[in-house]
Amino acid sequence: MSEGWRSVSELVALLDDEQSRIDLQRYFAVGPLAFSGSQFEVLGGGPRTQYRDVMTADDLIAVEMLNVRVPPMVALDLLQGSLGEQISDVLRELPTALDLSDARAKPLIDSGGPAEQAWKMLVGCSGVNKTIASKILARKRPRLVPVYDNVVACALRGRPGFWLWLHEALRAEDFLLARRLQELRVAAGVASRVSEIRVLDVVIWMRHVGGHRRRNCLGMTIPGRSE
Repeated sequence: MSEGWRSVSELVALLDDEQSRIDLQRYFAVGPLAFSGSQFEVLGGGPRTQYRDVMTADDLIAVEMLNVRVPPMVALDLLQGSLGEQISDVLRELPTALDLSDARAKPLIDSGGPAEQAWKMLVGCSGVNKTIASKILARKRPRLVPVYDNVVACALRGRPGFWLWLHEALRAEDFLLARRLQELRVAAGVASRVSEIRVLDVVIWMRHVGGHRRRNCLGMTIPGRSE
């Protein structure tokens, strides 16, 4: 795996820490204390079959639930312009029921694959950064494309190649990380529609967002380790 990312054992230690279950329950709580991002997967019915390959207004609002905003002109192009048509063409090559941990995911997320093609189309638009692009694609393919922002990148000591790194991490050690994510989702009472990679994103974000807002952030401390 690429240097700079966390090891599988470190991520498993994070998931096994009781605070991770508490954080997941807080994030997906029902009622006024819930985080807006808890609606990311389900707003407007989620990536429903009839709209699986089409960008909708519900998708753009869902992205806003994760504290980013698609620039107005880009939003219009996604909804009724050539950009939306191009993204739809690529989405048809990306199965909705395929998990990032599946061996068949690699060619889809690899360099030159359809997921990267869609990502490049989006970041090529004025005002669309890497975070916005990842959240748009994660909304359409939540089991295949992970949400990724500055908080998570800092926590994982990120470098280029996150999708492939996470694909390999989920498959390593007889799918240990993937299994722990499934177990944590069940223990926290989170709905099965929330993907394994979204559980990981929420756990890392909840654990690190407070520290990341401080000046000179040095990254996330893993439970049981001094850094």
